Amino acid sequence: MTHYAHNGRIRIAFDDLGGRGGDPLLLVMGLGTSRFWWPDGFVGELLRRGFHVVAYDQRDAGQSTHLPTRPAGSPVGALLRHAAPAYDAEDLTDDAVAVMDAVGWDRAHVFGHSMGGLVAQRTAVRHPHRVLTLTTSSAVPSDAASGLSVLRYVRPATVVRLARLRHPRTSEGNLALALDIARILAAPGQHMSERDVRDVRDFVAKETAHHVVGFRDQQAQSRQIGTRWHGGPLARITAPTLVLHGEQDPLLRVTAARDIAAAVPGARLTTMPGLGHFLARDVWAVYATEVRALAAGDGSRRVVG
Repeated sequence: MTHYAHNGRIRIAFDDLGGRGGDPLLLVMGLGTSRFWWPDGFVGELLRRGFHVVAYDQRDAGQSTHLPTRPAGSPVGALLRHAAPAYDAEDLTDDAVAVMDAVGWDRAHVFGHSMGGLVAQRTAVRHPHRVLTLTTSSAVPSDAASGLSVLRYVRPATVVRLARLRHPRTSEGNLALALDIARILAAPGQHMSERDVRDVRDFVAKETAHHVVGFRDQQAQSRQIGTRWHGGPLARITAPTLVLHGEQDPLLRVTAARDIAAAVPGARLTTMPGLGHFLARDVWAVYATEVRALAAGDGSRRVVG
């Protein structure tokens, strides 16, 4: 059942994924991606480790409010333009807090993947009393404020491949697009297994059931990525922090994770050999164990790259 939080005129869709009574954990997904892209198997690993899990759609994604269409160009172009954005990066962090309020959480552990990791970092900076722990996965550092500084972490060949994808706006085309994106974001040379394909089919089926079409609205993605951050640096984060990244991430260089870990006081860095940008099955249990250890204050579990 879809629930909604409100941040002013913005309506934020979220799901309670179970574990009520456990430690509160908020999941934040990436650029233009709905909450339905959190794998059920990964959520299950988190539930088995005692978390109460909630996932939400950021504004301009999924079932949350999409802002009125305005010329925004491509997502990469939005990083480089100096035009006034549709909203600020602070608004994205306030959306996360609005979900916590709607669930009834005073504080929560926050896990963000890709651009969701960027939002999670900034939530920990702007709302330090609301974030118990921070986990940032496959993300760029918030301190890379300008477009050019962000782009040094991005692998341009992958961006070009993603930009060239063209599929008809049909149910079959939507599935083909999602599968191609998942293949591009997997580690180089890694072939998607039948289980991986089933996972992506499941993501798309959930979106279809909720009348959501993923990855189609470039204008919305441009509005998300074009936000400007006026808050403080990563050095202000006080929450215990875990930084996760795949060593074979084809989209974001692993230096992004190293720079986050270097900037956040006391942060732990975990890099995974053979992992790309996609949350593959091989890391679900490992990542869930790492997040559990972070929540428990156990610094002994670490795989440092």
